[in-house]
Amino acid sequence: MSLPTIVHLDADAFFVSCELALKPELRGTRCAVGGRERGIISSASYEARACGVYTPMPTARALKVCPDLIMLPHTSGLYGKVSGQMFDLCETLTPFVQRNSIDEGYLDLGPCGFTTVTEIEARVRQLQQRLWADLQVPVSFGLATNKLVSQIASKLRKPRGFVTVPPGTEAAFLAPLPVGKLPGVGPKTEAALEGEGIAFVRDLLARSDRELKSLFGAGWEEMRASAEGRDDRPVDTSDEDAKSYSQQETFGRDIGDFAEIERIAKRMVDELLAKIREDKKRVRTLTVKVRYPDFTQESHGRSLETATDLEAPFYSLVAPLLRVAWKQRRPLRLVSVRFSSVEEPPAQLEMFAQTEEKRRRLAGVLDQLNSRGRDAVVQHGHQLGTQKAQKNAEEAEG
Repeated sequence: MSLPTIVHLDADAFFVSCELALKPELRGTRCAVGGRERGIISSASYEARACGVYTPMPTARALKVCPDLIMLPHTSGLYGKVSGQMFDLCETLTPFVQRNSIDEGYLDLGPCGFTTVTEIEARVRQLQQRLWADLQVPVSFGLATNKLVSQIASKLRKPRGFVTVPPGTEAAFLAPLPVGKLPGVGPKTEAALEGEGIAFVRDLLARSDRELKSLFGAGWEEMRASAEGRDDRPVDTSDEDAKSYSQQETFGRDIGDFAEIERIAKRMVDELLAKIREDKKRVRTLTVKVRYPDFTQESHGRSLETATDLEAPFYSLVAPLLRVAWKQRRPLRLVSVRFSSVEEPPAQLEMFAQTEEKRRRLAGVLDQLNSRGRDAVVQHGHQLGTQKAQKNAEEAEG
């Protein structure tokens, strides 16, 4: 008997949820995580979203749209830590867990011996409740027979959503949804399809193979399969992150501005290197990946001669890597940053590395200050430490 054993987990407003776990008095308010000056919104509460605040809106614009918006600075190291705890709890239900990104993933309950839909739903609801009880992180779940349908289901009733798609009903479940819910259909494609009379998935299914081929070219068969809810991709449990550090961001709207994408990538560099320092590791290779609305993607990487855990050597690589990876210059759906070639620091400090070690100690102090919410030391887009940041760090270290 077929069962909805593929589960998609999607944490609700993850960065904000992590911050609110530390500041529960702000629950129910219009708040967002991001930089106040020259920054962007990384995550917004659902109350703020109702006012028109979205990711990655520039902070200045967000404050105009929502004047009473409460801005929360990034807490260094927090999101990776909570993400790890979240997926560790998932592995108490099943060892077959795919960590897709910091706040999304898949669980495969097929090998766990469940025999009824009721039993599966009960166990996943228990996990949902435990994630809230232990971490104060609200999570939405989609249950289906495959990854594609479970992912779409998890996003339908956020926050705290829970949607089960019974086996055999995949096509019927998708049929009334806007065609933009299908993977590969971004805002521009959706608008173009609406111009062809295809507003809902059922409209797409009503078209002949010949019509679909004229609309989607070589990808028409994959598009029909998606519209019918067919997907045979397995849950991938290989832990690539064990040998790398990565973060990605899927945008609420496609972005075509180079400067904005570069700012987002550098913010990820900041957050990942704080985690790398926390783990007492160093890295040599930086890879930038971009994904277009049709889900095609490109990436490019470069390695330093010497591994480091400092921002400055990698900041200068972000723009060149982005230019090479983003060849088509079409608006992007997603950008990700990945550090690999992870190394242990040398046992003894060499004489010529004393200056770098001093910068490393300063970076560690800046991480601590950022974790306390001091805006003056946010490093986005700059080499490590302005005069003001260095003064604050020296005071804290002293």
